[in-house]
Amino acid sequence: MKCEVIAVGTELLLGQIVDTNSSWIGEQLALAGIDSHYQTKVGDNWNRIESAVRLGLERSDAVVMCGGLGPTQDDITRDVIAGLVGSELVLDETIAERIRTMFKSRGREMPQNNLRQAMVPEGALPIPQQPGTAPGLVVPVPTEDGNQKVIYAVPGVPYEMKEMMLGTVIPDLQRRAGVTSVIESRVLRTWGQSESGLAELLGQRIDELEASGNPTLAFLASGIEGIKVRITAKAPNSPEATVMLDAEEKNLRALLGDLVFAVDDDNMESIVLCLLAERGLQLGVIETTTAGFMAHRLATARAGTQAFSGGVIARGPGILSYLLRGDPTALQPEEAALQLARVARGILVCDVGIATTAIEDPSRGSETQPFGTAWLAISMEGFETVEQVSLPGDLERIRQFSVISLLNILRLHLEGRR
Repeated sequence: MKCEVIAVGTELLLGQIVDTNSSWIGEQLALAGIDSHYQTKVGDNWNRIESAVRLGLERSDAVVMCGGLGPTQDDITRDVIAGLVGSELVLDETIAERIRTMFKSRGREMPQNNLRQAMVPEGALPIPQQPGTAPGLVVPVPTEDGNQKVIYAVPGVPYEMKEMMLGTVIPDLQRRAGVTSVIESRVLRTWGQSESGLAELLGQRIDELEASGNPTLAFLASGIEGIKVRITAKAPNSPEATVMLDAEEKNLRALLGDLVFAVDDDNMESIVLCLLAERGLQLGVIETTTAGFMAHRLATARAGTQAFSGGVIARGPGILSYLLRGDPTALQPEEAALQLARVARGILVCDVGIATTAIEDPSRGSETQPFGTAWLAISMEGFETVEQVSLPGDLERIRQFSVISLLNILRLHLEGRR
């Protein structure tokens, strides 16, 4: 069973919206055991959309169309599908009433053009899940040899698309493909080693897994989120897949040690904040280099935010002089960073203070301390440290890598690894 994805919308081609939908759909197809060899982006043009769908149906058994199901004139996905399969668009009164109810619940009158969204090609099946006003469609496409292919149309709004994909599209594809096994994955997040370094550390294990074929490993370089190691297991059912994933995670943790900081959707800040919360500790931050990026990530973490007291952005010499009670240029960078971490504990009334400073102006760099040199400081009862690191890239990357590097140092201490 082969399925390809067509993302519809001129805004995708212009770069006004990043197409994250196609990558997510591709991941779900892979986990469901459905082959997907092509992904296409096409603008809101009838001929080009139709051409893309015809090509998709020629080389695949199924096509997932994402986008173009809104109420405006340029939302023509349903019209193109109807023309392609030779069907008339007919009003589905059940969908129309559902849309009217959505507007009424918000205290608004439904514009008449929203009825476009209730027009369904004859022979198509509306997808039961409909969290928004745009209904999804399952459209059978008969072939000359008497078989059947299928077009799925889902909205471009990510949360609406995901509900329909998981609720209807993926199960229907698996039924059509006769897939009876499950494919599940788990992602180990690592920090402190390059992708090639991880591959070297895991070289023997990778060879063993390639010989067995199940489970499998893949590396995903993710910038500030580190290098992800994805384990994928195929099994008759979910409990058996979980057993395989648990066993392989144990193997990898034994090889990677403290490089692994989180699993799946957890990230560095949520892990650190949970560790602090478990110990009843509050965290405060003073940022120079990171310009508020650290506080933002901590304040919007998935968990443990009760352990975050707040942050101070210290960018100018005036506020730095006030916080350090003297001329900041009179201190060495590592001294300034540690003193700011100590000040964070005091002014933010917290147990743990962290701070960053860096050479963020290329003209201030030297041979021994070039642009990108950063000092990462932690102050708490019984433990203080300042680490000098050399970070790559432009100022934005230096800020991002400062954040995760400093939080990783704190994580390792809290976990008793240093």
